[in-house]
Amino acid sequence: MSSTPEPKFQGTESYVATEDLVVAVNAAVRLERPLLVKGEPGTGKTVLAHEVAASLGLPLVEWHVKSTTKAQHGLYEYDAVARLRDSQLGSDKVHDIRNYILRGKLWEAFTIEGGAVLLIDEIDKADIEFPNDLLQELDRMEFFVYETKETVKAIQRPAVIITSNNEKELPDAFLRRCFFHYIRFPDDETMRAIVDAHFPDLKKNLLQEALTTFYGLRDVRGLKKKPSTSELLDWLKLLVAEDIPPEALRSKDKRTILPPLFGALLKNEQDVALLGGLGQGPSGRYN
Repeated sequence: MSSTPEPKFQGTESYVATEDLVVAVNAAVRLERPLLVKGEPGTGKTVLAHEVAASLGLPLVEWHVKSTTKAQHGLYEYDAVARLRDSQLGSDKVHDIRNYILRGKLWEAFTIEGGAVLLIDEIDKADIEFPNDLLQELDRMEFFVYETKETVKAIQRPAVIITSNNEKELPDAFLRRCFFHYIRFPDDETMRAIVDAHFPDLKKNLLQEALTTFYGLRDVRGLKKKPSTSELLDWLKLLVAEDIPPEALRSKDKRTILPPLFGALLKNEQDVALLGGLGQGPSGRYN
């Protein structure tokens, strides 16, 4: 056995990882368990896989799950229609069924020399049976191809990161096989570090006003969709591009608390209407 220490995730220059997230990623890798990541949309769950791959120096294989996705799609698909068409055309390809086996993302990750990071993104979008249908493959890191009568085994176990937005409850049998981590919404200190990683030259007074406005919006009762970290970064990018002064973030119209370029933060008409009808008290807090 080699004495070379295993590479560990530490975060990257562009991704500020909290200590508990770093511990979770490295624990999942050490235990050879999938890392199940939950958290508010926009808190960096999907980006985490990209940064783990970059940090560990491994290629990333992305499997973005949709409502119609089946577990079999991640293994392989047999294109019988293409084979029938080729047989009608007299193609020699039809004599080798392997020509019609379409490799899925798990198969791709299994065959990468030196390992990989496999992202199974938004697993809760699929049918409730989807997670259970992957249990054996994720446990054993192998699967059987019935058409060719061969077993595909992982050359090296990939690091698996699975994200969920909690749209559906995941089965207990699946949860037992995962290392779980919930990405908490960043506090003020963490958010400043995140912003600094993306906008190192941002003026402090603009950042202060922006964060005050941002967290103030998130605290408003009745908001249907709270602005997320990614939306804050988009907003700051626009503020810098448009050279918006810090004082402009404070609404002069007491009948509204909508900030400049609010379309980067608010994503539905109900929230725009709600915030457009609120005012600020003498302390600057929202009524």
